[in-house]
Amino acid sequence: MRISLTLAIVACLPLLSHAAEPLIVAHRGASKAAPENTLPAFRLAWKLGADAIEGDFHLTKDKRIVCIHDADTKKVSSRNLVVSRSTLAELKELDVGSFHGEKFKGTRVPTLSEVVATVPDGKQIFIEIKCGPEIVPFLLKQLEASSLRHEQIVIISFKEEVIRQVKSQSPEYEAFWLCAFKTDKEGAVKPGVDEVLQKLAAIGADGLSSNSRIAESFIEAVKAKGYQWHVWTVDDPDEARRMESLGVESITTNVPGLIRQSLTEAAGASGR
Repeated sequence: MRISLTLAIVACLPLLSHAAEPLIVAHRGASKAAPENTLPAFRLAWKLGADAIEGDFHLTKDKRIVCIHDADTKKVSSRNLVVSRSTLAELKELDVGSFHGEKFKGTRVPTLSEVVATVPDGKQIFIEIKCGPEIVPFLLKQLEASSLRHEQIVIISFKEEVIRQVKSQSPEYEAFWLCAFKTDKEGAVKPGVDEVLQKLAAIGADGLSSNSRIAESFIEAVKAKGYQWHVWTVDDPDEARRMESLGVESITTNVPGLIRQSLTEAAGASGR
């Protein structure tokens, strides 16, 4: 019995070591190498070893959910359509791949269901809501109809009301409030920790997802209250290792392969 227990503990060590590393979340897919928020970018992210993908979502005129960052298509297409005033069929006519290179010509705006279908078992999707809370009923209905388990889905938004409605209607989904910290002329980080903690509590968020411009004491205060902390968008390996040392839960990056390799090599060098 003692030998079997020892072998079981040894066998678990690699898993425990990996679990200590933050999740690598592919920002809009592997968006450095493929057009952002498209199926080629998401599929490439999985090939590069991402633990999760992150995509941006809007509601169309005909109440379909599509994956695109901006409220219009100017950035990614030669035609400029406002997403909320366009139907899915109209958006599907656009080429949103050529801007990133000729080999991506003909790439289309994907729907939420198409993006969700790429998520392998054991992986996650971070769904960033870019529009307002009007999307929430349609979002929750589609997610419940998908093949993903609740724990594979994370909903994120800068908009407090989106997080509030998600958590009040479907508390089984994790939801994080997004916040971009800035430093004022006196060197103080805004918003302050008290304001952040009050907002997280008021909207029922499970955690905070922020840029990396944040002090260690701030992070400790957030985590001491039981909230998770996630960070974006980190493409520098040194910064990623610093974030890992501060106990971040996940690192969102445009280069998931590079950041994964960097953290794995650092773990090997330290004997973890």
